[in-house]
Amino acid sequence: MNSSYSPLLFLVVFLIVAILFTVVPLFLAKLWNLKFAPKKSGPSKNATYECGLESKGDAWIQFRPEYYIYGIIFLVFDVETLFLLPFAAVFPEISFGAFAAMILFLFLLVEGLAWAWMKGLLKWK
Repeated sequence: MNSSYSPLLFLVVFLIVAILFTVVPLFLAKLWNLKFAPKKSGPSKNATYECGLESKGDAWIQFRPEYYIYGIIFLVFDVETLFLLPFAAVFPEISFGAFAAMILFLFLLVEGLAWAWMKGLLKWK
């Protein structure tokens, strides 16, 4: 007995599972809220809680754009270490293609560092 399934059946099942995967936890959270959450709201329940201190002043503070650049550059070079660590761990066993790919990766990172340096983005003002 040879039975073949339609690709459309797979997509329909996949769609149903995806919808259930998102809707069921939301529904369970709503039921939990109705059963266990306090019904009365008051000043202590509606208060903004920040480390046990009352908030003061406006929460909107304008930061200098350079701080965001420093953060982005840090993230790029932090992720670089995540890619280099497995490479260093298996260095003796890798093929030439993997070695060439890692050299290209390092070249692009050094190029990005040189670009940031030439633009003056790494100077603390």
